[in-house]
Amino acid sequence: MIVLNCNNVDFSYGTETILNNVSFSLQENDKVGLVGVNGAGKSTLFKLIIGELQQENGEIFISKDLNVSYLKQNSALNSENTLWDELRDVFRELVEMEKSINRVEKEISSTTDQEKLESLMKEYSRLTERFSYMGGFEYNSRIRGVLRGLGFEEHEFDCKISILSGGQKTRLALAKVLLEEPDILMLDEPTNHLDIAAVEWLEDYLKSYKKCLFIISHDRYFLDSVTSRTIEIENCTSTVYNCNYSNYVKQKAVNREIQEKHYIQQQKEIARQEAYIEQQRRWNRERNIIAAESRQKALDRMEKIEKPSDLPSTIRIKFRQTIASGNDVLDVEDVSKSFDNKELFKNVSFKVKKAERVFLLGPNGCGKSTLLKILAGRLKASSGRYNYGAKVNLGYYDQEMSDLNENNTVLDEVWRVDQKLIQSEVRTALGAFLFTGEDVFKKISVLSGGEKSRVAMLKLIFSDSNFIILDEPTNHLDINSREILEDALSSYEGTLLVVSHDRYFIDKLATRIIDIGTTPAIDCFGNYTYFTEHYKKNVASVRKEQPVLSEAKQSHIATKEERSRIRKLEKQLSDTEKTIEKTETRLKELEEEMVRFATDHEKLLELNEEQQQAQHKLEELYEVWSEVTEQLEA
Repeated sequence: MIVLNCNNVDFSYGTETILNNVSFSLQENDKVGLVGVNGAGKSTLFKLIIGELQQENGEIFISKDLNVSYLKQNSALNSENTLWDELRDVFRELVEMEKSINRVEKEISSTTDQEKLESLMKEYSRLTERFSYMGGFEYNSRIRGVLRGLGFEEHEFDCKISILSGGQKTRLALAKVLLEEPDILMLDEPTNHLDIAAVEWLEDYLKSYKKCLFIISHDRYFLDSVTSRTIEIENCTSTVYNCNYSNYVKQKAVNREIQEKHYIQQQKEIARQEAYIEQQRRWNRERNIIAAESRQKALDRMEKIEKPSDLPSTIRIKFRQTIASGNDVLDVEDVSKSFDNKELFKNVSFKVKKAERVFLLGPNGCGKSTLLKILAGRLKASSGRYNYGAKVNLGYYDQEMSDLNENNTVLDEVWRVDQKLIQSEVRTALGAFLFTGEDVFKKISVLSGGEKSRVAMLKLIFSDSNFIILDEPTNHLDINSREILEDALSSYEGTLLVVSHDRYFIDKLATRIIDIGTTPAIDCFGNYTYFTEHYKKNVASVRKEQPVLSEAKQSHIATKEERSRIRKLEKQLSDTEKTIEKTETRLKELEEEMVRFATDHEKLLELNEEQQQAQHKLEELYEVWSEVTEQLEA
């Protein structure tokens, strides 16, 4: 069933066309990624769908009685609420129903009027049945599960929203919209401010989401994991691909190549036909004129193939390196950092060799960015030491971009890195980074996050560093810019030390990964794919040495474990069936006793409570029975 349909939608800001003839439809179980460069109109399209903006032409249709939730990049929250209260508000109908159930319980316990009691019992039964059906017994555990999954600790649940950081508020807004479970869930950059563990939790949550998902994201790993369709906004219009992000990239390249080939072939044929027509007209005999007119009519009837649209402008990056460093680039020994007697990390040690591309991983708050600041000389370590090798020229990219002078123009800010450059050289470089014309005279203070990121990156290029420290370099970059940065860093001959949550970026570049979120830190030579395999195999055992077993021994152990598993499941199934039978028998007895004690109010209340508990237990038993049966049949 189609839940959302956009047909020939147009939208402009003043004289600038943002969207033109955008058309697509979403099905009720679709998981769709919306992609395009920064400024392509993705967030604008979302605002049109929810009615925050109004399209100039075209239609947007949402199926009747369906609810839509939209997580903006900056969603509003009630700052006076605690985290728990804010999320509990999602279930306000259940909360009110819970209050009604408690009220009815009190009235039942105090009433002596038989007729009123019967009425209250019916109301109580109706309320509890509906409460159970709507998930009233589970909503508290759902809140707790989502908060923990998105990286909040139990002690934070009762904190006021007003004291949260911007990143924490974004995570809380995401938790809220997930718990709402709308028919169409629209998420705008949901992985911002999430560490890798939280992103992986979110992926698992969304993969099992039973309704329609529409997601804007620059996280390619996330899109590949969650989505099965991709809609691209490029040159103001939309193209639909029935595949995930990676396959969309391949399909788009193939489609463009085919279209370009057909276009060139047709243009050659048109040129040949036009030359023939011109020649016949020059000869100017009757039969030549007839031939020319006939060929012209055929040419006019030809269905013209459109020239492939120009791709969006992209930045061009090439890192310079004037002097090669020695083989030993960095030696970190037992570096620790504490703030206000609170330990952030302790005794971090590692060495970096020339041309290595080392990525630091770990959960949010474990001190990755702080460690980079220490190594870049911006902070002092609480203890430990670090030394740079011979001929190391350090460059540092700060995710907060605190090195940028807000009062400078773009041109002056880049030029001050190397005063020996002439203005034309600087302006040429700025043009490669999409700063053209009057853009170079903009103040740093008025730039967007993505524009500031480009300025900081260009300054790094002009620094001629042979060892670069990068703190979240892909923040504020769209997918095209991330891929260009990846290519530039892949061909960089110097050494890299990077913090990033972009798994696609890590997987493509890393030659070594150090996870400082574990004690001791995990040091793995390889990319992200290899690291995840290494991590899952080794971290649980905290590097305990396991005896090596032969394949025959492993097979024997596996067979014994499988037989043991089946025996346990069969016993669990038998025990569950017996318990089900006993519970069903007890429910029948309770019905008979409630008839018998209809005039005994206290006894009746007691029996009713036991009946509710038995019914709830029976539902759980049937779920267990179903799960065990499926495991035995698998």
